[in-house]
Amino acid sequence: MKRSGMMMIALIMLISAGAAFATNEKSASEPAVKKPSIKPMQEENSSTISGKVVETMNAGGYTYVCVEKKGKKTWVAVPEMKVTVGSKMSFQPGSVMTNFTSKTLNRTFDSIVFSGGPVTAGGQAAPGMQGGAPTHAGSKANVASLDKNIKIEKAAGDNAYTISEIYAKSTALDKKQVAVKGKVVKFSQGIMGKNWAHIQDGSGDQQKGTHDLVATTQDTAAVGDIVTVTGTFAKDKDFGAGYSYKAIIEDAKVQK
Repeated sequence: MKRSGMMMIALIMLISAGAAFATNEKSASEPAVKKPSIKPMQEENSSTISGKVVETMNAGGYTYVCVEKKGKKTWVAVPEMKVTVGSKMSFQPGSVMTNFTSKTLNRTFDSIVFSGGPVTAGGQAAPGMQGGAPTHAGSKANVASLDKNIKIEKAAGDNAYTISEIYAKSTALDKKQVAVKGKVVKFSQGIMGKNWAHIQDGSGDQQKGTHDLVATTQDTAAVGDIVTVTGTFAKDKDFGAGYSYKAIIEDAKVQK
């Protein structure tokens, strides 16, 4: 009876050892499962974008260009310029935006590069781009010309300023709430998720570029409207890709 019990125990141990060996052998023969790699969203394109122009359109002060190279298409947005379908072009690197919607075009781009402009075959900024500085709305190179007929009185309130005062007191006013009254001389919609308004009140110096002030807003206005713009003032604001502003009012409310 004792001998039968011992044989039963030995048999159980043998079966267990065999099962363990089979399990280990199976695990050793199975390849390791690879974890999927997740790439972060691209925020900056550091290389020149080039290819053949297959589609282009103008809207809101910008030119949208689709270039194709080796079967890959890339959308680029640059300050408004003349582009011909079929031509070969190269553009400066810039900030990449995904799922960007242009309200002016009523179109969403899966990915688009906001570039300072084209470059020559030698990799230099094209003539008129001032060494790589873009001439987009709000940069000094493309500030709206002074309308000498504009004479707008200053808005009421303690935080109200003329455009020339905004520039003169830019350091003290940085990150503070301001109100400026002026005439809309240019209005661009749906650029980088914002609307961009240029206003003038007749003050400032055109030679110094202090006669024209840009405000970003979700509100709308038309060229010729007399508006009061209220928002947070920013000095030397840089949005990247050369989109920099000496003075700008952000997230503004536009009251007609």
